[in-house]
Amino acid sequence: MNLKLHKPLCVFDLETTGVQVAKDRIVEISILKVNPDASRESKTWLVNPEMPIPPDSSAIHGITDEKVKDAPTFKDIASKVLDMISGSDLGGFNSNRFDVPLLAEELLRAGLDFDLGKFKLVDAQTIFHKMEPRNLTAAYQFYCKKDLENAHSAEADVLATFEVLDAQVGHYDDLPNDIAGLSEISSHHKFADLAGFIAFDKEDHECFTFGKYKGKRVKEVFQKDLGYYGWIQNADFPLYTKKVLTGIQLKSKF
Repeated sequence: MNLKLHKPLCVFDLETTGVQVAKDRIVEISILKVNPDASRESKTWLVNPEMPIPPDSSAIHGITDEKVKDAPTFKDIASKVLDMISGSDLGGFNSNRFDVPLLAEELLRAGLDFDLGKFKLVDAQTIFHKMEPRNLTAAYQFYCKKDLENAHSAEADVLATFEVLDAQVGHYDDLPNDIAGLSEISSHHKFADLAGFIAFDKEDHECFTFGKYKGKRVKEVFQKDLGYYGWIQNADFPLYTKKVLTGIQLKSKF
């Protein structure tokens, strides 16, 4: 094993009713626990989501209402899942953006606490994107099938960048060709709450990414308008988002 582990690593994957963290549910969870001595244990559960599984989702993972009608609910197995991952780090593929937030949501719905600070998160997809060449020279070769000469000279780089951007729009059928759409896809933020409702500003303070206080620091908003905190707690936001906001609200008192 190439990995050097100081504590167990639980690599997991979820199949779900959809991709909305606050609303959708797990229909299957599989966990592979790899110990520092390279020994392994694994467990897979089918889960009754207590809601209809949309046909579009069933078409992807093959799990139907009929298949899970006699399966346990997530609440039934939540303690077993938490026991298996406790004391471990968590890994997956695109897990930081989806699997971890949804797992946290399901555990909180089941009345079990999930503290992100107790886990190190490893996302193989992010590592893949960072380790494979993602510079302008690689993009120019991939999209335009040409070698970039005079790389890092301003003129060569801007010409190549335009050609790459234009080629990307032609390469992907589902990529918008307007600047507004491309700008939306290009945005990238570091979030505090997994679901993206709370980002960090340049000074690393939590701020809202939505609503009438978009761009405003959460702590300052709560100090002036505590009713906004109450509204969020009663609205349809992910439980982990509410948990993070509760922590900020408590700190805002001091």
